[in-house]
Amino acid sequence: MLAYIIRRLLLLPIILFGVSVLIFALLSALSPYERLSFYVDETKLSHMRGQEDWDVLIERFGLDQPIATQYARWLKNIASGKLGYSTVAGMPLGKAIAKRFPVSAELALFAVLPVLLVAVRMGFFSAERAGSATDVALRSIAIIGWSIPSFVAGILLLTVFYGVLPWFPPGRISASFIPVARSAEFTVYTNMMTVDALLNGEWGLLLDSLRHLVLPVLTMAYLSWALLMRIARSSLLDELRQD
Repeated sequence: MLAYIIRRLLLLPIILFGVSVLIFALLSALSPYERLSFYVDETKLSHMRGQEDWDVLIERFGLDQPIATQYARWLKNIASGKLGYSTVAGMPLGKAIAKRFPVSAELALFAVLPVLLVAVRMGFFSAERAGSATDVALRSIAIIGWSIPSFVAGILLLTVFYGVLPWFPPGRISASFIPVARSAEFTVYTNMMTVDALLNGEWGLLLDSLRHLVLPVLTMAYLSWALLMRIARSSLLDELRQD
């Protein structure tokens, strides 16, 4: 299993390079004026006076140059930490990542434990009973989990456990705890709500934030269970064949 993970990690740079080349090839079909919206806030574009202003920005970002030159310039900017502008977040991409990374990291940290405890064990359990009804059932669960998009799984969980059974609400915290999290006495250490609530001694906020994490963690964990279970099963079967 470790060898499989190492091989995948070694292939990751090649995959990222291929994806970036493909994206730039697709962008070459757009005009420089269309691609300008990827670099500048749309609000700023709407206040521009004429084509002269557009041409100045196009020349500044090198959008009038050959696509190969633009790709080389993009790689240079990435290497120097200039990640560009996020039209979705409405801010430079570096700031958007810094702002939202703690939330993603918090979710990943809480999801990794059930993933490792359940997925790896299920994979070994399935491999030890290869060909049995249990093995078929577990592999079927893995295939279903692997084939369901994450947003579909999230919607289904929200429908059942929030829409039908109002147990686990969406969002990071409940409205009643927002004044606590925004009060002057509440110190933001990491921007991870559970960690900050613990460090501030706000036990009610801690429990509430954990409650809001249940559905996102289940969504991420279930999709990861399917992948890791297959890896663990294949790894153990390979070892058994070699023995």
